[in-house]
Amino acid sequence: MVSIRQATVQDLLQIQTTNLWCLPENYQMKYYFYHLLSWPQLLWVAEDFDGKLVGYVLAKMEEDETQPKHGHITSLSVLRTHRKRGIATALMRRSQKEMADVFDSEYVSLHVRKSNRAAFHLYSVTLKYEVNDIEKGYYADGEDAYDMRCYFKQNSPKEEEEKSEGEYCGKSSSCTSSETEEPPTKALSEMKVSDAAPVAAL
Repeated sequence: MVSIRQATVQDLLQIQTTNLWCLPENYQMKYYFYHLLSWPQLLWVAEDFDGKLVGYVLAKMEEDETQPKHGHITSLSVLRTHRKRGIATALMRRSQKEMADVFDSEYVSLHVRKSNRAAFHLYSVTLKYEVNDIEKGYYADGEDAYDMRCYFKQNSPKEEEEKSEGEYCGKSSSCTSSETEEPPTKALSEMKVSDAAPVAAL
């Protein structure tokens, strides 16, 4: 059984290790501490039955006052051994819910490599993100990135413009059910989400 819970300071080393195993974009430990200290509500991990972390989402609130209030997904990763179980979707939806409920965010943004078709499918089809722009040479190796956004229905000025609730994330149907995901597996059906996981006081 895989549990989705809020991250603590004790998780940071395993989060960093998972990042190093799975992604080419890596960060120093102080960057993880910065996220945890600033936005503890937005860091979530997937924990296997034996206590091993098998995935995480690292997110933050953007602080540019010239833009509408919004969150940003810094990094999302799930171990290869635990993919195709809906874990990434569950992590994203949990962090997005906190952005909308706690920080009153209008939308959430992220960047994804143009070549990462699996991730693009997750964001565009399952989580209902839309491409906002293409950033040329965004990554260190020169690859372009899709700048994607998903608006929270209850906080978005786009609410009056859109007819389909499925085009919003956060509390909308696209983010609170598994109807748009792959067929549920036993692992996904056994997944549980903890709302009361402790946050380290530093």
